[in-house]
Amino acid sequence: MNTLDGKVALVTGAGRGIGRAVAELLAEEGAAVVVNDLGTALSGEGADISVAQQVVDAIRAAGGRAVANTESVADYAAAGRMVEQALDEFGRLDIVVNVAGILRDRMIFNMTEEEWDAVIAVHLNGTFNTSRHACALFRERKTGGRIINFSSVSAWGSPGQPNYGAAKYGILGFTAVLANSMSRYGVTANAILPYAATRMIDSTPRGQEFARQHGKPPSEMAAGTEGDPANVAPMVAYLASDAAAGINGRFFGVRGYTIQLYSSWEIAAVLGADRRWTPQELAEFFPTCIDPLLEDVPTVELPGQERPLRGTAALQHDSSAWEEFAPGIQQWVRTGYYAAKAAARS
Repeated sequence: MNTLDGKVALVTGAGRGIGRAVAELLAEEGAAVVVNDLGTALSGEGADISVAQQVVDAIRAAGGRAVANTESVADYAAAGRMVEQALDEFGRLDIVVNVAGILRDRMIFNMTEEEWDAVIAVHLNGTFNTSRHACALFRERKTGGRIINFSSVSAWGSPGQPNYGAAKYGILGFTAVLANSMSRYGVTANAILPYAATRMIDSTPRGQEFARQHGKPPSEMAAGTEGDPANVAPMVAYLASDAAAGINGRFFGVRGYTIQLYSSWEIAAVLGADRRWTPQELAEFFPTCIDPLLEDVPTVELPGQERPLRGTAALQHDSSAWEEFAPGIQQWVRTGYYAAKAAARS
C-alpha cells in the first residue's frame, strides 16, 4: 500500500524543479494532485499554461490522477478556486504544498517597490492565500490535513535578496502560527528549506559561473546527483503522510541526501540583572558575556572550494561527530541541548 492512497494534494509551483518532483512523487504514493503553475519566467512575467499540463500528462501516463491549474497563488480568490477545484475533481483536499516562487534579486539600495511587492505577493501572500482557504475547509470538515511550506536559507540573510529573504523568513513565522492554530483540528504545518539545482540556482552568480565553466547550467546537470530536485520530494511525501502526524511546527533543511532539523528560535544565552539595565552597563558587560558568543563561528577551509564552510556546516564536516545508525544512515547532532537529548536517548 502506498503512503498517500486516497489523499488529495494541491501543489503550487508544480510545473518545474522541486514542485514538479513533489507532485510526481505524491502521485506515485497514491495521492490525486492539483498541479498548479502559471508557467511564468523566473521573474514572474509571462505565462505558459502547457507547463502544468505537461506534469499532469506525465502523472497520468504513470497511472496516477492529476489535474492542471494555471492561476496565480498571489490572487486570493484564485487560491480559493484551487481548493474548490480539488473538491470538484477529487471530492476532498488533504495536503497543501506551497512551492510557488519567483525571483527579483537586487541589492536593497537598488530595489524598487515593484520588485519588493512582486516577490512578497507570490511567496508570502501566496502561501497565506492557499493555506487560508485550505484551513477553512479543514476546520469545517474536521478531516485533518497537512500543510508543507517552502522557505529558504536565504531567510538567514542573503545580501542580494531582501525581498526573497524577508518573504522566506515570514513563511517560517507563518508556519509556526499555522501549527499552533490548526493542531486542534488535526492539521499539521511544517516548513522545508531546500537546496536543489533548479532554475533559481541557475540565475545566481554562482550558477552562472558554473554554466560558464561547464557549458550548461546546474539544473541541466543535476539529475542523479545531490543537486537533483527529486531529492527534496521524499521529505514532503513523508510529512504529508499519516506517519508524520506527530510532527508539527518544525523546520527541515533538505540538501542532497541529508535531512536537517532546525532548532527554530531558541534562546542561546541570557544576561540577567536585578534592575533595569543602563546603556553604560550593557557597554561594559556585553563585550565579556555576549560578544564572544556572537563571534564563535567555526570555519573550515576546504581545498578547491571558493568559500570556507562556516557555522553548522563547518561543524558537520567533522566526521567523528556523526553516529551511524545503519549502513548508509548517519546522524549528526549539534552540541548543547539536542546533543544532550540524543545522548540521553542512547
